[in-house]
Amino acid sequence: MNRSTLDLWVGFFVVIGIGALLFLALKVSGFSGIQMKDAYAVQARFDNIGGLKIKAPVRSAGVLVGRVTDIHLDNDTYEALVEMHIDKRYSFPKDSAAGIYTAGLLGDQYVGLTYGADERPLAGGDTIKKTQSAVVLEQLISQFLFNKAAEGQNQE
Repeated sequence: MNRSTLDLWVGFFVVIGIGALLFLALKVSGFSGIQMKDAYAVQARFDNIGGLKIKAPVRSAGVLVGRVTDIHLDNDTYEALVEMHIDKRYSFPKDSAAGIYTAGLLGDQYVGLTYGADERPLAGGDTIKKTQSAVVLEQLISQFLFNKAAEGQNQE
């Protein structure tokens, strides 16, 4: 094999390797080049959103149905107001519930929607009333430690 053919093959494999690394980086970061053009916006209020971020997935039964588009603090109620865009292909009842869950070992958080029983569907601009805030590991550990300390004081 002459030198120029060898250089061509090495270059070919380097380009494939860089492409594979770029693909993996985009997959891990959750970047989606596809924008939801046909979507309706709904909101939900949470006491604690944990590490939820903008562009986090919105899932129902494990299926991606939307994305988180905005997160801000409501100055009147001191709750986190999360805005989500839901694909119009999916219709949820008005009494559906939203919760913040953790996926995988990396701890990525997402919004999970659970179907309700109301016959009226959610429409653009509606607010989901039933919400479940994120479980924060530090709060669980501190509650456990304080309960154990209280039990120790009661036994003395």
